[in-house]
Amino acid sequence: MVSKGKVCLAYSGGLDTSIILAWLLEEGYEVICFMADVGQEEDFAAAEKKALAIGATKYVLIDVRKEFVDELCYPAVQTNAIYENVYLLGTSLARPVIARAQIQVAEENGCFAVSHGCTGKGNDQVRFELAFYALKPDVEVIAPWRDPEFIKKFQGRNDLLAYAAEKGIPVSQTQAKPWSTDENLAHISFEAGILEDPDTTPPKDMWKLTVDPTDAPDTPEDFTIVFEKGIPTKLIYEDNKEVSESVELFLTANKIARRNGVGRVDIVENRFIGIKSRGCYETPGLTILRTAHIDLEGLVLDREVRALRDQFVTPAFSRILYNGVYFSPECDFVRAMIAPSQISVNGQVRVRAYKGSLTILGRSSETEKLYDATEASMDELTDFDATATSGFIAVQAIRIKKYGQAKIARGEAF
Repeated sequence: MVSKGKVCLAYSGGLDTSIILAWLLEEGYEVICFMADVGQEEDFAAAEKKALAIGATKYVLIDVRKEFVDELCYPAVQTNAIYENVYLLGTSLARPVIARAQIQVAEENGCFAVSHGCTGKGNDQVRFELAFYALKPDVEVIAPWRDPEFIKKFQGRNDLLAYAAEKGIPVSQTQAKPWSTDENLAHISFEAGILEDPDTTPPKDMWKLTVDPTDAPDTPEDFTIVFEKGIPTKLIYEDNKEVSESVELFLTANKIARRNGVGRVDIVENRFIGIKSRGCYETPGLTILRTAHIDLEGLVLDREVRALRDQFVTPAFSRILYNGVYFSPECDFVRAMIAPSQISVNGQVRVRAYKGSLTILGRSSETEKLYDATEASMDELTDFDATATSGFIAVQAIRIKKYGQAKIARGEAF
């Protein structure tokens, strides 16, 4: 058969992308399998062996862990990014660096198209494809789970398994753990299967990264995180051990949180495409770093700067990440606002992890002096003239008095 051309497939080694690989080959494409190392606990050698055995021309693994932490996770910490007040965007954060690496591999190997295994109901298809089109506007995207012929051929899990057996593709999926996962350095997600009932409690053995809080150590673990301009630059733990390189710092934060049961979330969220879905997430290290960062900002960040950042930058950046428009003019605009908001966020936070919870033990800064203990004290007279507050209250009361008078005139009760 004459090849229809080269396709770069985002390959995970799991059931879906293994079937997609075989299907693309059957359709007459030459396939380059691509994997990004974003910190997932994966047997990359086994994935390569499987891809080549199925028929891929080449397998390419790209380590993007450092750019993942530096370019996505740390800005998320700086902005205290969060979706619907709960989700720390672990899956969303990884997509831009994965997409960029995939386009790089596609260009280096002469691929006219890229392909992925995202479902037709999920957010990731949007995130990946919008990134692809921004990075390489002329690229073609093959999305099997939106292809009518593919969907007709594979209407369910049993069809996938039957095709795998027919093609001699080894699969490891079983009914013992009926849910799907996505993992990276920042988190792991659990969706589908039994979790589609939002009232089903996740089984204890589902959680992978974190110790069950009830089984966590009985002794609290204390550590200190140092920030410079809102970026974690040092983590001090276990009797003055220190780590500062970004990936190692993140991994260390993960280890502390994991062994103390920190970072579990179970929510029903609104997907970008309009469907509600139930997701369970473990986000250990990012939970620690974000919590400490929020606390330090209370000490060192100007009130009005914080208000503006919280009102605009945090929700905008979070929405941009979740909706998959990282490579966009609005993201460039919002990202430009992050660094100026963090100029004064310098200092250290002492934190305690204990059985699933985080407690702030204290915070300090050698350079930022917005907080003045003497000025704030109720026991000392300082340059702050308490009598001046009378005028402040009088001015603030003008509007309130008018409102009260109007309510009384109308006979309305408060």
